Amino acid sequence: MISLIFKIACICAGLLLAVTALDKLDGKSNFFNNIASKLKPFNTAIGFVTLVIGILYLIKFNCIIFSIVGILCGILLLPQQLAKVPIIGGSLLKLSNTIMPVKVIVGDIALILGILSLFNMNPFC
Repeated sequence: MISLIFKIACICAGLLLAVTALDKLDGKSNFFNNIASKLKPFNTAIGFVTLVIGILYLIKFNCIIFSIVGILCGILLLPQQLAKVPIIGGSLLKLSNTIMPVKVIVGDIALILGILSLFNMNPFC
């Protein structure tokens, strides 16, 4: 059950992070922009789920690459919330700002791995 939640959260995070690149694919229909606008209110929940379950998968050494992508998605989706974490908040915010230029790439990877793992075809698990 947690695995299914993580897969769906990674797909949603991938859509939110890579919407600028995906928008070029759909032409004039704005399909991906409509999906991203529907997911935007759940940005914090999606980021929290991908971050926490990604950390749990990393601790279990289960799907290490997929879990790292999930952690990166969580860090990219939660910069303001991570800044409030005591002691390490500043470092997490700095990390989020450092990897912000590659957010589209991380989003594309999360979307692809999420869809592949949903059909049990993820090559990294």
